[in-house]
Amino acid sequence: MNVTEPVRAFHLRFGSHDLVDPFKEFIEKVLAPKGINHLLLECNTSFVFEKHPEVTGGTLSKQDAREIAAVCKNNGIRLIPLFQCLGHQGWGGAPNSILKAYPEFDETPDVAFDAEWPEIFCRSWCPEHPDINQLVFELMDELIDAFRADAFHVGMDEVYEIADDNCPRCKGKDRADLFAKAVNDMYKHLVTERGVEMFMWGDRLNDSEKMGYDQWEGDTFGTHKAIDRIPKDIVMMDWHYEKLDSYPSIGNFIEKGFTVIPACWFKTDAAEDLLKESKRQAQEHGAEDKMPGMLVTSWNGWNKESFERFINRTSTPIGCDETLEELDELYRTLDVITKKLSNRM
Repeated sequence: MNVTEPVRAFHLRFGSHDLVDPFKEFIEKVLAPKGINHLLLECNTSFVFEKHPEVTGGTLSKQDAREIAAVCKNNGIRLIPLFQCLGHQGWGGAPNSILKAYPEFDETPDVAFDAEWPEIFCRSWCPEHPDINQLVFELMDELIDAFRADAFHVGMDEVYEIADDNCPRCKGKDRADLFAKAVNDMYKHLVTERGVEMFMWGDRLNDSEKMGYDQWEGDTFGTHKAIDRIPKDIVMMDWHYEKLDSYPSIGNFIEKGFTVIPACWFKTDAAEDLLKESKRQAQEHGAEDKMPGMLVTSWNGWNKESFERFINRTSTPIGCDETLEELDELYRTLDVITKKLSNRM
């Protein structure tokens, strides 16, 4: 990843044709003035796919994508589509539009649709099914072409349903091997064949026992061993949303040869701490270029009102010690982190 200035990145889920205009205004009046230069747009299946309309789960059209991409380009923002791969194929036992259309791809077909945690967190597709890659790569290609993207984020966080005992293809296989195979298959298509840069979440590559993370920020089932079986030019986005005593995965990714971009959420103190510690670890390794910036994630449901709330916030200063609702604290965190990054590198 070659950058000439710090990566100031923002993430949101978006897949609504009706919200394209307020979203474009949000980009122009909030993100661009704050110096955001990377926009991680998680549309997943909320896109009107032309080749596979059967998996369409939203209303964002190809024309919408072109308009959003043009606004980003005009404001110096690199737009990176995010499409959740392997895991997060629905919530709980409820399958998403891919597994509804192709139930044969389900890693856990025996799990009831109304099942909840801890029986299941999210369904996964089977990485060993012989037909899954053709479908997924065609979906990726549509998104890359629609957004005219030069990078793609494959998700891959919180993958728990893998090597399931009831999957005839994956039963008994090594989780790390299966996870690495999925990553490497995507890398071959995206980087080798399409020539785009590949991004992914890093949590399944963090050894929880070694690093002291819980089962969300790190892996407790063995997929972390895949870190030594995948290409080093994949950009890792390592998310930590609470303030922790330490974040050893940042240094570990750097030691392994990856570029790592720490990712925060709305809590301002946690975000500042993560950025500070990430910078320190990169400096200790003499590899500041391997930690080029930070990503601020948002997990609220964006609508016209929330976009307007951010736009109207630009003229209202927020004190560092104020107790705020999540959306207002997210705005403050975005403001604080972008300023710190602008003063940093």
